[in-house]
Amino acid sequence: MRPMTQRIWLVTLLLVVGIPLVYPIWLGVASAFVADDGAFTLFHVANVFSDPVLRDGLMNAFLIATCTTTVAVCIALPLAMLSARTTFAGKGILSTLILAPLVLPPFVGAIGMRQLLGREGAVNALLADLHLVSEPIDFLHKGGFALIVLLEAIALFPILYLNLVAAIANLDPSMEEAATNLGARRWTRFFRVTLPLIRPGLFAGGTIVFVWSFTELGTPLMLEFTKTTPVQIFNGIKEMEASRQPYALTAVMLGSTILCYVVGRLILGGRGHAMLAKASAGAGLKALTGTQARLAAAAFGIVAFFAMLPHFGVIGTALAGNGRWYQSVLPQSLTDDHFVQALTHPLAAGSIRTSIILAGIATILDVVVGLFVARLLVRGTVRGRALLDAMVMLPLAVPGLVFAFGLVAASLRWPFNADGPLHVVGDILGPTPNPVPFLILAYAVRRLPYVVRSAAAGLEQTSVALEEAGYNLGASRWRVTRKIVLPLLAANLAAGAILAFCFAMLEVSDSLILAQREADFPITKAIFSLAERLGDGPGVASALGVWAMAFLGIALATAAALVGKKAGAIFRG
Repeated sequence: MRPMTQRIWLVTLLLVVGIPLVYPIWLGVASAFVADDGAFTLFHVANVFSDPVLRDGLMNAFLIATCTTTVAVCIALPLAMLSARTTFAGKGILSTLILAPLVLPPFVGAIGMRQLLGREGAVNALLADLHLVSEPIDFLHKGGFALIVLLEAIALFPILYLNLVAAIANLDPSMEEAATNLGARRWTRFFRVTLPLIRPGLFAGGTIVFVWSFTELGTPLMLEFTKTTPVQIFNGIKEMEASRQPYALTAVMLGSTILCYVVGRLILGGRGHAMLAKASAGAGLKALTGTQARLAAAAFGIVAFFAMLPHFGVIGTALAGNGRWYQSVLPQSLTDDHFVQALTHPLAAGSIRTSIILAGIATILDVVVGLFVARLLVRGTVRGRALLDAMVMLPLAVPGLVFAFGLVAASLRWPFNADGPLHVVGDILGPTPNPVPFLILAYAVRRLPYVVRSAAAGLEQTSVALEEAGYNLGASRWRVTRKIVLPLLAANLAAGAILAFCFAMLEVSDSLILAQREADFPITKAIFSLAERLGDGPGVASALGVWAMAFLGIALATAAALVGKKAGAIFRG
């Protein structure tokens, strides 16, 4: 491709990728600094820190993120050390089981954990049957703060685990051997040698966990914990036209996220130490036997058990008859009616159809744009590709809550407001809302990195000589793409598309914020709405969550089969 053509493509793709991402974020943040007369002001942002309710919400969000990240590190780091350094009987299946949280959004798991840990739930019933307690334990004390941390840590530690396993597997074994030869003990080697070497992996995974839990909306909403910034932003959306408070909260949340990232990078994210060799050059994994093997398997087994508790709770709630899992360890009666209703109930069935359509359109857009982006990044030579790469990956760093709020702000501005030419195309807060274009845009922008990374990996593994041969035989660029590039990238594109589609289907923040009317509810908004209804609502919501969990599990297995073990890299920073 000629340099001028590459420049044209670079500018075009920067506009296609950048405008839908940057413009909504800018609107959502910049409006926090505008006074009623249009002048610049810091009053609204300062009010977030002076108002005790808003200040407490920000502090609670920070505490949730800090506690969640700390618990996730305490779980993931020991398991990663065992996984990367040792082998033992049952390691394969146990290593798979601890990744189970990846197929269940934490706010869906909240339904099951609320059933298990409630005052009249299964755990209290078990403790009473064993005569260990005389009164039920209030596990949901203070609005469920501890349960929120537990749920989010369980849901997010696999991301940190995958990063740490990769970092530990790439360690140069000679450095630890040198420390041993110098007389360093086990803990000294860990803190002085191993931990500094895996610091980039710890930072990458820890950043994702911290930002995700700091801006998590679904879990606090499901547990009715309202004293946190994400929920305060959600509750303030309908006041956006009359109040600057939601804008100020969003600006403070984004600024706090950036600040925490910078501080974390200064502490943990320094440049990695150069190593002469990778761990693969060492003696290999240490085979554990006897007591050591049993202890290692027990560590994985205990974590796997707790990691799957939300799944058990959701499945049990879906199977239990209405009101038949109350003050008992197991449901007193079982039914498959909730699973049937999850596919036939007007709200549930409509949400499935809506999610499939919206996620499908967004995935098609991602595949088309992602292929062009990947080809320019891998095959191009023009300067500025690094900017395009950063722009494509930015959605992984920007909180979904911030982006969704920005789209709401964009819907209130020209050309989508009442005076704009696109008012009939899309609307979120109006009397007859149509959030479909905004939902598609949100899903496409947020999941584009999956397709780009997958397609780029395929191109890097494919010799450019095959494409050059096609050009030498007189084939046009379109024909080379259709006859050579696409067949060679089919598996990678399919894997990226599957991941993009599935995670768009189960997107939480965008769906909860942008869909304000039942007719437009995607599947996650329908689960949230049904869980709040009396009667069979929690059962149908849980069944809908089980269907989604099964769907995502099959999709992830398919993606892994298409691109091999590298599919796990999509969850690494």
